[in-house]
Amino acid sequence: MASDLQGRLALIWGVSFFAGSLGQLVARLSTLPAVVVLLATGLMLGHAGLGWIQPNQLGSGLEPLVGLLVSLVLFDGGLNLRLAGRDLQRSVVQLVLVRSVFGLAGGAALAHWVAGLSWSVALVFGAIALATGPTVVNPLVRQMRLSPFLGRVLEAEGLILEPVSAVLALLLLQLALGDLGSWQDVAWRLLLRVGVGVALGGLAGLALALVLEWLNTAGGAAAGAPDPASAALSLQLTLGTLFLLFSGCNVLLPEAGLPAAVTAGVVVGLRLDSAAASLEALISPMAMLAITVLFPLLAADVSWQELSPLGLGGVGCVLGLMVLRLLVVMTAGMGLPLNWREKLLASWIAPRGIVTAAVASLFAIQLQQAGMAAAGALKGLVFLTIMITVGLGGVTAPWLARALGLSEAVASPGCVPLPATTGELVPNESG
Repeated sequence: MASDLQGRLALIWGVSFFAGSLGQLVARLSTLPAVVVLLATGLMLGHAGLGWIQPNQLGSGLEPLVGLLVSLVLFDGGLNLRLAGRDLQRSVVQLVLVRSVFGLAGGAALAHWVAGLSWSVALVFGAIALATGPTVVNPLVRQMRLSPFLGRVLEAEGLILEPVSAVLALLLLQLALGDLGSWQDVAWRLLLRVGVGVALGGLAGLALALVLEWLNTAGGAAAGAPDPASAALSLQLTLGTLFLLFSGCNVLLPEAGLPAAVTAGVVVGLRLDSAAASLEALISPMAMLAITVLFPLLAADVSWQELSPLGLGGVGCVLGLMVLRLLVVMTAGMGLPLNWREKLLASWIAPRGIVTAAVASLFAIQLQQAGMAAAGALKGLVFLTIMITVGLGGVTAPWLARALGLSEAVASPGCVPLPATTGELVPNESG
C-alpha cells in the first residue's frame, strides 16, 4: 500500500514535469507566451480537466518545496535587477508606492462590492492582487524585447511588490482571523518582516558574493575561463545558501524569506557585477525549470467548483482590477520619463504568478480551518485573476508592444533605445 502511494505521488511529479516541458515546446512552436501555455496545461490536466495532476495528494510537503523553488525564481530576478540611474530608481519607487496604496484599497473595494467578499477577506485579496509576478512578467519582457528602461521598471515592480504583498496578505489574514488586534500591529509586523528579510538577505548575499569571488579567482575566472568544477561548486554554494536563507527566515518570521531571496540576488549581482553573468547562466535555466513545473502544478489545483460560484461578479472584479491598474499607472507615471505609450503598455502587463497562487492556496486552507465560508471564494477569485491576467495579458501584450512600437524587434534600423535613462528611441549616429 505504501509503495502504491509513493508511486502515485512520484507519478504526479513526473506528469507535472513532462507536461510543463511539453508546454514549453508548444509555446516555442506556436510563438505563444510560455506562461499562457503552462497555465492552460495545468487547467487541462488538473481538477478542472482530466484530473491527472492532483496537487492535494502531495500533502504538506508541497508547500515547502514550492517555497524553495519560488525563492530560486526570485533570487534569479534579483540577480538581474539593475536600478542604475536616478530616473529609473524614481520611476520604480513612485510606481510601487502609488500602487501599494491605491491598488490595495481599490482591489479590496472591487472584491467586496463586485465579487461579494466580506471586507476582511476582501482586504486579504487586495493585498494578494498587488503582486505582479516576476515569474510571468520577466519571461514576457524578454520575449517582447521591450526597451531596457520600461522592461526594468516592470521587472523591478514585480520583484519588490510580490514579497511585500505576500507578507501584507498574511498579516491581513491574521487580522481577519483575530490573531492581530489592530492596524498598528499590521504596520509594525510588516516593517519588521520586510526589514529583517532585507537585512538577512543582504548579509547572506554579501557573504556568498565574497566566497564566489574567491572561488572564481582561484578557478581561473579572472582570466575569463573558469573551470567546470569551480562553476559547479559555485552553483551548489549558491543554492545551499539561498535555500538555507529562505527557510531560516521563514522559521524566524513567516514570509520573511521572500524579501530575503530577492535582496540576496540583488546584492550578489551588484557585488559580482560583470562576473555575475556566469552565475546567471547557471541559475537561469534552473529558475526556468522551476517555473515550468510549478505553473502547471498550481494551476491543476483549481476546480470549477471554486470558480463557478463567483459568476459574472468574479469576472467583473478582475476586469475592474485591470481598469484600476490603468488609472494607477497613469497617476504614478506623472512626472516620470515615460510617455503615454509606455504607460499604456505598463498598465496592461500585470499578470499574477506563482507566489500569488501559492499564497492563495495556503490562505484558503487556513480560512477553511477557521470555519470561514469565504475560503473557496478567495481562492477562486485569486485563480480567476491569474487566469484572466495571464491569459488575456500574455496573449495580447506582445501584439500591443508591437503596435505601440515599444518592442525592439520592430524598432527601425536607424534607431536604438537609450540604455538606462529613457525608453524613447533616438537616431543612430551611424544611420
